[in-house]
Amino acid sequence: MERFDIAIIGTGPAGLEAAINGKIRNKNIILFGNSDFSNKLIKAPKINNYLGFNDISGIELKEKFQQHIEAMDIKINNERINAVYAMGDYFALMVNEKTYEAKTVILAIGMEAAKPLKGEEEFLGRGVGYCATCDAPLYKGKVVTIIGYNKEAEEEANFVSELASKVYYIKMDKGDSSLNENIKVINDKPVEISGESEVKSVVMKNGTIETDGVFILKDSIAPNHLVPGLELEDGHIKVNRAMETNIEGLYAAGDCIGKPYQYIKAAGEGQVASLKAVEYLSKTK
Repeated sequence: MERFDIAIIGTGPAGLEAAINGKIRNKNIILFGNSDFSNKLIKAPKINNYLGFNDISGIELKEKFQQHIEAMDIKINNERINAVYAMGDYFALMVNEKTYEAKTVILAIGMEAAKPLKGEEEFLGRGVGYCATCDAPLYKGKVVTIIGYNKEAEEEANFVSELASKVYYIKMDKGDSSLNENIKVINDKPVEISGESEVKSVVMKNGTIETDGVFILKDSIAPNHLVPGLELEDGHIKVNRAMETNIEGLYAAGDCIGKPYQYIKAAGEGQVASLKAVEYLSKTK
């Protein structure tokens, strides 16, 4: 298996800047994220504090970013990382049933606005999961509930429906669905995940669903769920001025490490994280 020098998770300004600097320093990088970069960026009507780009819209700045990475032949891998494990001298990055390996990792995963559901963290690993295709075989012939926030969640729901006896899909995004006919769509708001030693039900605003398992499929995963053992502080990834986390070889940058949530601040942190990853690689040859 190919082992990359630097794996970067996230395609906001922090992740893109980290990728650019890694590429400039001739490192073998892999960049995971969304080809639209960042919803926060493309929805910005005007940006006036990004040096060199006065009075520019988010879409226009996104196009500038696109031109830059294309000129440097940087590709975006649209696969979603579900877990990152520190393996000693490298990291294993899990994408459903596939694994990538990297000597260093930079987290530029942004900030998830939504708070966890009541019971979500309590039942994590006991009926609650974040990767339906990873754990679907555990629920063969059982009842599964999927709380889906995007189109990728629908794809995972369709996969699970081929194994589970029944699948409920709680639709959290807008737009048309492309779900298998045997999936029951629930247009209601989840309030709590409940059970005893394991998950037993999802309490909705207007009722309750009895279920054996719950998959919560968002655009991003809470950092400490994504990387076991990662230290947080005030809901953000704890780093020092070198963007180093408490795990050797793992760095973080951008909104995920704290306020202010600003594009130019995130880009600078992405650069520092990449420089420090390169420095770390030179010391561990």
